[in-house]
Amino acid sequence: MVAELERRYPPVWAEEWDRVGLVLGEPSAPVRRILCVVDVVPETVAEALAAGADLIVAHHPLLLRGVSSVAPTTYKGRIVHQLIRAGVALYVAHTNADTAAPGVSDALAARFGLTGLRPLHPAAPGSPAHGPGRGIGRIGELPRPMTLAELTRHAAAVLPATSWGVRAAGDPGRMVRTLAVSGGSGDAFLADASAAGVDAYLTADLRHHPAGEHLAAEGPALLDAAHWATERPWLDDLAALLRETPGVETLVSDLDTDPWTVHASAPAVDDKEPRP
Repeated sequence: MVAELERRYPPVWAEEWDRVGLVLGEPSAPVRRILCVVDVVPETVAEALAAGADLIVAHHPLLLRGVSSVAPTTYKGRIVHQLIRAGVALYVAHTNADTAAPGVSDALAARFGLTGLRPLHPAAPGSPAHGPGRGIGRIGELPRPMTLAELTRHAAAVLPATSWGVRAAGDPGRMVRTLAVSGGSGDAFLADASAAGVDAYLTADLRHHPAGEHLAAEGPALLDAAHWATERPWLDDLAALLRETPGVETLVSDLDTDPWTVHASAPAVDDKEPRP
């Protein structure tokens, strides 16, 4: 199973700072049931144990930064001990899956029916990941033009539901024909979206100042969705790949692991009570 994952998402395609590949488990151990998740958190670990999974394939690394202890008195240590005791392996495909073609952003683009896909930020020439279609994010054409307001409502409908929902920045009446998407945190690629000349860019974790400066420079309209919601679509593609292995059952976690759990919109101006 590890060999198949590394054939589709070679670890050398990951960013230098990333930590991907086999985290826990014996490479030769038999795998009969797999759970695909975005985040390795207590809730998805409990889901894997209840399902009798032998392997968790996650998008986000559990141990991205160095640790000096995995004692069960720590949050991540408790997860490591739980998985080892239950004999559950853990494998991570992160930025190598982002760069792959098809990869994380291809699955996101498919939710919008984008056609004519090309990378938003192509893998650099000479890098291990350089090749046809590979790179971070995707750019494509919508099936039909939409206003930014309409596209925002459409995004909320086609992406997995979260309390965060989808917010947008720009003229609500702006017509959008070309859309760039990038699963996960994508404000590092605002300049790429501007250079590509797209009408709008959808990603997650957009920050106040970079977004404001981008719009002030007449960049594309922005749509900001929940991080988890932009990466969850890839799990279906991942599961389909893993199901090609005979005798392996693959499950997909739909647990919303976005940390934001409550959303309230401000009342319309006309609905606000007059100030004394």
